[in-house]
Order: sequence, then structure tokens, then C-alpha cells
Amino acid sequence: MENLKKTFRWFGPDFGVSLSEIRQLGVKGIVAACQEVSLGEVWPEEVIKSLKSTIEAHHMEWSVVESVNIHTAIKYGLPERDLYIANYIQTLRNLAKNDIYNVCYNFMQLIDWTRTDLDYILPTGASALRYSPISAAAFDLFILERKGAQESYTEEEYQQAKSYFEALSDVQRGALKSAILAGMPGSKKTIDLNDFKKNHTTVLNISKEQLQENLSYFLNAVIPEAEKLGVRMAIHPDDPPFSVFGVPRIVSNYADIKFLLECCPSPNNGLTFCSGSLGASETNDLVKIIADFGDKIHFIHLRNVARDQDGSFYEADHLSGSVPMDKVMKAIVEQQKIRHTTQKGIVDIPMRPDHGHVLLEDKNRQHEFYSGYSLIGRAMGLAQLSGLEMGVRESFGF
Repeated sequence: MENLKKTFRWFGPDFGVSLSEIRQLGVKGIVAACQEVSLGEVWPEEVIKSLKSTIEAHHMEWSVVESVNIHTAIKYGLPERDLYIANYIQTLRNLAKNDIYNVCYNFMQLIDWTRTDLDYILPTGASALRYSPISAAAFDLFILERKGAQESYTEEEYQQAKSYFEALSDVQRGALKSAILAGMPGSKKTIDLNDFKKNHTTVLNISKEQLQENLSYFLNAVIPEAEKLGVRMAIHPDDPPFSVFGVPRIVSNYADIKFLLECCPSPNNGLTFCSGSLGASETNDLVKIIADFGDKIHFIHLRNVARDQDGSFYEADHLSGSVPMDKVMKAIVEQQKIRHTTQKGIVDIPMRPDHGHVLLEDKNRQHEFYSGYSLIGRAMGLAQLSGLEMGVRESFGF
């Protein structure tokens, strides 16, 4: 039976990690996107071909697109959304013409992920990404200055955030602001605060139910075309999987996943299983999610988080932390066995180690790559996960 297809995310030639370096890790595939194309525009065939050729010149394949981002008009249900949906479908056609069939995307509002510390120093001396609810509340209350924000917090939480913020220096306040506004993988630019505030105001006026309706509208327009092309669409869960700054989440738990899969039933309407995003909430049973929705998992991100009782978490080693990675891997391999036996679905599901600590020589060049996407930290994660997979297969006898 085939192993998981080992892949690695790469952000292009301006990214501080090169394809030649990634090639040395022995991965089969690259996870990439045509990032130079503006949001909502069609990805031209020549741009797709150029990126694919660049990857193949390093003896790897372009395994997964991450991401064909969704225009805000689609997320917000604006009148012009049909234009951008048509563009999206044409991009899928152009990808399929180049034999690229796995597409990861997300429906997150405002930013792709939220962290309050991009350089959290661990006891080992390595650094990781961290989320603190008190720090996030301080940003919400005193930097973003969201109208009515205080009502979202208990008096104790408000006082904790106030005390925390007042104790920060100007430099520390700037670092908090930059950390939160940097939540766009593939760019070293932070989001302008005024733009963030404008978009934030828009999102706050859209309910979770409306966002779900907008997602359903998108899927029911795109998935029938994806079926014809053989393209597997894999939505990424919200990160973190709970409301931040009053913004509703719609792909954060079992019920959300069930909704998105049932609102447009199709083998091509699937999930990117991200153990770190879903694992940041202790209420998510990751093994059950794999067991119940495993036939719809088209792409896998594996990373770990260490949760604290106060709701904070940091990104731990791939094999330690609050996510039971051994049980998660067993559930994934069991799903592969089902696919192998039934001959339904791809067995060698693409998997990439998600995020990584900054350690060793990467500390000398961490300004070159994007937060979470170090070379050595992710390479270590890949090695750990590959060893775990081998052990699980040995225990199962396949």
C-alpha cells in the first residue's frame, strides 16, 4: 500500500527557502501557488506552466495548489461574486490542463490565521508561533478599538487585557500589532490597520449563517465544474478554530465540516485536514473527524499545538503537544487502507509538515522566510512524521 505523498510548501523564488534545498529533503511534491496573480483574476496558462516547469526542473512535482484564494466579493455575497466565481472556475480549468488536480483554499475572513507572537522563545532556545487570548483581547480593545468590544469580554478578561496592554512598551505594542496583521502566508507585508478596520466592520455585519450560505453558493457553482475536470477541492479549517475579534467562524468543528460537505454533496468537495488548526480547540475530536469524513480528506497538514488552560497555545514539536499525533496518524493510515481496499479515492494522500520552529542556522536568516515556514524546523517535522508513519504501518502490518 502506498505511503502518504510527502510534500513541502514553497512560496516562490523570493521566499527564503529554495527548491534546491527542499529537494535535498527527499520530498516528492511541492505545494505552491501563482502568487503574482492578483486576487480574483484568472491564473493564465503560461504562468501556471512556468511555475510547474520550475518545480519539475528540480525533479519534483507540483502536487497541490495552496491556495487559489477566494475574492471577498464571494465571501461577502456581493453582486459581483458571479464574475469572480467564473474566474475561479477558469483557473481550475487552466490548472487541470496542466495536470494539477488538488486545490487547497479557505473561506477565512480578514486574515488567513491569527497569532499574537511570531517569535515565542521555547525552553530549547528555538522559537515558535503563539496565540494568547489576553494579547488578542488587548489588540481588539486598544489597537483595533472595535466598537462594543468590551461587551465581548468578562470584567476579569477586560482588566487582564488592560493591564497587559498598559505594561507593554511602544516597541512591544508595535510587535503585537505586526504579529496579528501578518496573518497572510506568502507575503512579508503586514495588512494596513485602516484596511483591516474597514474589512472588519464589513465582516461584523455578516452572520455565521450568511457566511455559510455564501460558502454554499460558491461550492454549488464551482464543484460541478471541478467534478468534470477531476479537480479535488479541499477547504482549510479556520485558524484558530474559534471567534477572534468578534468574527464568526464557519469551518472550525465537526458540525461546520458536516455542513460544508452536505451543502454540496460530491466526492470532489473535500477537506484539508489540518491537525494544528482543528487541534487548537480541545473540543475537536480529530480521530473522529478523520473516521467520519476520511473519504473527503484530499490534503493533509500535520503540526502540533500545546494548549494551555487559559485558551492560549503555541506550536509544539510535531510529535509533542496536545494533539495525539500517534492516534491521528493511525486514523489516517486506516483511511488509506479503506481506500486501497475499496479502490475509491487516492491512497497516497498529499501531506505536508505544517509550520516549524526556527532553530539552528535558520535563526541567522529568519527574516528571509515567512513566519512558520522555516526550512530546518519543517524538515525536522517531516522526519518525525515519516518515522511515525512507518511505525504505524509496521504495527498494522501494511
